[in-house]
Amino acid sequence: MKRMLRLRSSVFAAAALLASISALAQAPPPAHAPSDPANTPARAATDIAPAILEWTPPSLTQLGAQALAKESFTLDRSMLAAAAGLLPDNDDDVKQAVAKLDGVSVHVLRFAAEGLADPAQIQAIRDAYHLRGWKHVMSGTNVGGPAHNGITDVWLVLDGVNVRGAVVLVVSPKSLTLATLAGNLSPVDLLHLRGHFGIPRFESDGLEGDAGK
Repeated sequence: MKRMLRLRSSVFAAAALLASISALAQAPPPAHAPSDPANTPARAATDIAPAILEWTPPSLTQLGAQALAKESFTLDRSMLAAAAGLLPDNDDDVKQAVAKLDGVSVHVLRFAAEGLADPAQIQAIRDAYHLRGWKHVMSGTNVGGPAHNGITDVWLVLDGVNVRGAVVLVVSPKSLTLATLAGNLSPVDLLHLRGHFGIPRFESDGLEGDAGK
């Protein structure tokens, strides 16, 4: 009799354990915070979004609907290395800067006439990088060249004292260029990369003070 009672008790315990495992398996998973910190509306001062080549401010898409022509491309590390191999031997500074890049993403919008781009949407692009916690190191007017009478903004993605990426926004009366760079860079590297791989040229005023950091 005692043996039967012990056996029955073991059966009940096993059944209870199986019921608990089944309940856990059917329970919904716990809620998690978004994996991309850029999707979080409120950001702490130390919570800096990384330089994600695939991410652009939503306002860029809205401006694209107003553009006459659009062009977008992304170059990864291997593509950049191949392109750097075609540079002249005297471009050592550029090659050294390219070696620090993980990738470059470029978006170009061209408009049919001056003033067609919505200024509010352009400002929304600037505001988006401010909300991401990036350091705005430059905002200036270009004179001459492809960005005649245009405005250039530069942001740096800082990890402590290290630069992990950058964004260059150049707005002229009939075009807009947005270039995102990811990598372990310095401000002087960014100056060397101007005019290469779709990164627009811009005046160095405003970055010169950070170039030695």
